[in-house]
Amino acid sequence: MIIPMKSSNREILSISELNKTVKSLLEKEFSLIYVEGEISNFSRPSSGHWYFTLKDENAQIKCAMFRNQNRSVPFEPKNGQQVVLYGKVTLYEGRGDFQIITSSLEVSGDGELRRSFERLKASLQKEGFFDQQRKKTIPKLPNKIAIITSPTGAAIKDIFSVIYRRFPALGMTVIPTQVQGEEAVSQIVDAIKTANKEKSSYDLILLSRGGGSLEDLWAFNTEPVAKAIFNSRIPVVSAVGHESDFTISDFVADLRAPTPSSAAEQITPDANIMKNDLSETNDRLIRAARRVIDSRKNELAHLIRRIRHPNSRLNELAQRLDDLERRILSRVINLLGIKKSKLAERKIQSPIQKIQQVNDRVKQLSRLMTQNHATLMKNRQASLSEKSSQLEALSPLATLKRGYAIVSKQTSGKIIRNSDEINEGENLGIRLSNGDLVAQVVAKKKK
Repeated sequence: MIIPMKSSNREILSISELNKTVKSLLEKEFSLIYVEGEISNFSRPSSGHWYFTLKDENAQIKCAMFRNQNRSVPFEPKNGQQVVLYGKVTLYEGRGDFQIITSSLEVSGDGELRRSFERLKASLQKEGFFDQQRKKTIPKLPNKIAIITSPTGAAIKDIFSVIYRRFPALGMTVIPTQVQGEEAVSQIVDAIKTANKEKSSYDLILLSRGGGSLEDLWAFNTEPVAKAIFNSRIPVVSAVGHESDFTISDFVADLRAPTPSSAAEQITPDANIMKNDLSETNDRLIRAARRVIDSRKNELAHLIRRIRHPNSRLNELAQRLDDLERRILSRVINLLGIKKSKLAERKIQSPIQKIQQVNDRVKQLSRLMTQNHATLMKNRQASLSEKSSQLEALSPLATLKRGYAIVSKQTSGKIIRNSDEINEGENLGIRLSNGDLVAQVVAKKKK
């Protein structure tokens, strides 16, 4: 890689940087676009990718369509074929080739139809025509169906063939319509309305036609047909075109089948399978019934063996009653003997003796209480004397008796402990051991 160098006012780029810059500008300037032209130099290497040139009378451009994209194209591109492609403009940096990476490809003329298809599809989807919650359930075993299709097309033959093979008892009514051309739309709408009349007894509507181009199938991509399907009170199955074809009716219908034959298979059960299932069910029911009958027979035999004459049962109950009577009587006799023994062991005492014993006990307790009270009072008096002596020793009055006095300010009663707390001329209160004095401070002296 050559690093850009500045010489005076020039900036020199490498080829790689130039191509990279051009590619970035192209992809930024052009989003996905539609381009129409003629195919030439078409090639398909072993990788499966497509490479071709798209040209008109004045210019050409190289195109590439990779394998994962070209699988969905319903036709084989050919040189000289006029097509419309949808893709992204870019630059292949390795060779400096201006090219389009193609996302979709269609034959010229189908493009406007395809765009109309996409616009209608988006509009109906926004209005809720495709919502799954509003779709009706397809009956598993319909009694009668209405088939809306061309009576001369290949689709009706395929449908009849499959239904007659799988379930020939199914009732079918063909409502003939055109499936292509100007009158096809109105006829399909009228046929759906006819099938929905109150007196009709259809369980299902099968809307079908064979394959064809987008233009051939256009009647099934119109808004009137879509609304008729949407408003149908009877479930609708859409089987239009081949497996790769999708129409608006497929999205609106309650069920989409890839082909008419597939639709016939999906809406009908297989009679042979049903016969086999019924046969197997019948065998299972017979076997189950036999098992139940055998089981009931065994239960009945067991019950018969258990049944006895009522007299035998009464005799047995009478014997059990006698046995219980003997056991109860024995228990009562034993219990009475035990009570008598306990009563004999006890000594009967006179009430007078009991009263005398209680009086003796009361006197004894009274003596003990008197003794305990005297002892308690003696101990309390001794303790009181001891505490009084201790209190007397700590009392301020004892100190006063030794010649001391308590000096306080006469005005506030505050105790004086220091000469600095009073002033000269101030009155003092003096408490002695016996009596009080009032004095006046004449002079203060410090120690």
